[in-house]
Amino acid sequence: MSAAARLTGPQKAAALVLALGEEQAAALVGKLHGDEVRDLSAAMASLGAVPAAAVEEVCREFGEALGRAGHLFGSMESTERLLLKVLPRERVDQIMEEIRGPAGRTMWEKLGNVPEAVLANYLKNEYPQTVAVVLSKVKPGHAARVLALLPEGFAMEVVMRMLRMEAVQKEALDGVERTLQADFMSSLARSQRRDAHEAMAEIFNNLDRHAEQRLLAALEERDRTDAERVRALMFTFEDLHRVDGPGVQALLRAVERDRLALALKGASEGLRELFLRNMTERAAKLLRDDIAALGPVRLRDVDEAQAAIVLLAKDMAAQGQLALKDTREEEMLQ
Repeated sequence: MSAAARLTGPQKAAALVLALGEEQAAALVGKLHGDEVRDLSAAMASLGAVPAAAVEEVCREFGEALGRAGHLFGSMESTERLLLKVLPRERVDQIMEEIRGPAGRTMWEKLGNVPEAVLANYLKNEYPQTVAVVLSKVKPGHAARVLALLPEGFAMEVVMRMLRMEAVQKEALDGVERTLQADFMSSLARSQRRDAHEAMAEIFNNLDRHAEQRLLAALEERDRTDAERVRALMFTFEDLHRVDGPGVQALLRAVERDRLALALKGASEGLRELFLRNMTERAAKLLRDDIAALGPVRLRDVDEAQAAIVLLAKDMAAQGQLALKDTREEEMLQ
C-alpha cells in the first residue's frame, strides 16, 4: 500500500492545502464553511511528517479527480441550490439578491453600475439630503447624468444641499447604505428575475431579422405554445408606436442622437414621424439632417441600434418611466 493510500480523506485534504503554501492556502481556507475549517484544521494539526512521494501522489490524485468531473456549468439556480444546503433561506435570498444586482464590492460601486435612468427614477422619491449624499459618493460623471434626469426644482434642491454638505457622519452614511440595500437594491435584483420564456424573448429581440424569423418558425413547428409565449413577450422596434407621447419624449432624452438616427434610418415612416413630432422643431430638423447624412447603411448596424433602443425602452417601462399601449385594447375599441 502506498503512503498516500494510508491517509484518510481529511488528511489528504490537509496535505494538499499545506502543499499549496501559506498565501494560496489562506485564500482557499477563507472560502470554506466553519465546520469544514475546523475539520481541516484538526487534520493539519495532527498530520505529522508526510513523505514527498505521498504529497506528489495526493496532488496527482486530486488532479485526476478534478479532471474526471468533466466540464462545469455554473448558474444562478445551481448556486442557490448549493447555498440552501448550508445556509438558512433568508440568508440565501439576501446573497442571491446581491449577486443578481449590479456588480461592485461596495454599495457605491454597485450604484455606479446602475443605469442612470433607473437610479434617477428611484432617487426622485427620496429626500433631497439623501440624494445629495448618494450623488456625492458615486463617480462625478454618473452623478451628473443622474442629476440631469431629476426634475429641475428637485435637482436644484439636491445641488444646494451638496454645496452646503459637511462631512457625513458614519452612522448617517451606514443608514443610507442600509436603506439602499433593503429597498432599492433588493427590488432591483427581484426585477431582474425572469423565466425562461422572457429570457428567450430578449435573445430573439437581439437576433437579426432573418435569424429571428427562421428560429421562431422552427420553434413553432416544435412547440406552438412555447412559440406563442415567446412571440408575445418579444418587443420589436416597430412596437414603439405603442409608446405614448410623454413616454417617447422620455425615451428621446435617454437615447444618443447618433444611435436614434441610425435606428430610424430603417424604421417605417409612421414610427419616424412619431419621434419627430415629439421633438422641438429645431431638434426634429437636426435629426432629419442626421438621417439624411447617413447615406447607405448596413442592415446589421440598423438592427443593432434598434435593439439597443428596444432594450432601453423595456427597462424604462419596467421602471414606470414610460407606458406601452395595449394593442389588444386598441383593436377592441376600433
